[in-house]
Amino acid sequence: MLAAMSELIDERRLDAWRTFLKTHASVVERIARDLNAAGVVPLEWYDVLVALSGAPGRRLRMHELAEAMVLNRSNATRLADRLEAVGLLRREPTPGDRRGTFAVLTEAGLAELRRAWPIYAQAIDARFAQFISRKEAAQLSELLGRALEAAREASPPAGSPARAAAGKLDPGVRKLARTDGGRGVYS
Repeated sequence: MLAAMSELIDERRLDAWRTFLKTHASVVERIARDLNAAGVVPLEWYDVLVALSGAPGRRLRMHELAEAMVLNRSNATRLADRLEAVGLLRREPTPGDRRGTFAVLTEAGLAELRRAWPIYAQAIDARFAQFISRKEAAQLSELLGRALEAAREASPPAGSPARAAAGKLDPGVRKLARTDGGRGVYS
């Protein structure tokens, strides 16, 4: 017979985990719908574009792009194919590696990212940020940050292009982000 759940993890932590998962799934789904209704790039495309915008030279090797993505890492190649087909990114060969390619953000991709950002920011606020205070946001970031750092132990090392891209934005997108009253909820 299985051990009682409370023997393996206390009920409060288990409840927090379940609430986190349900909230994430629900909020992400609604934000994706908001972007779709506004006629801007889909949320998964936004994820790729923002990862590239924060990378040095706005370029990442395909495996680095997958590591830098937030939403659906296993789908990076197919997403890159779609974005390349509509001109939002291009692929370039990796010097010295015949099999490797870079995904490079195009000017059209950057323009779409900048066009989508205000809608995304409004959706983040409407679906998530308005329900927590600045103090609670800082606490939540700190708490989840600890779990994130523990999960990243097997991730790319600090200083790698993929890790760097995950935390940066193109200056034009960052400027748009700061028009939100300084909340800085941009990715």
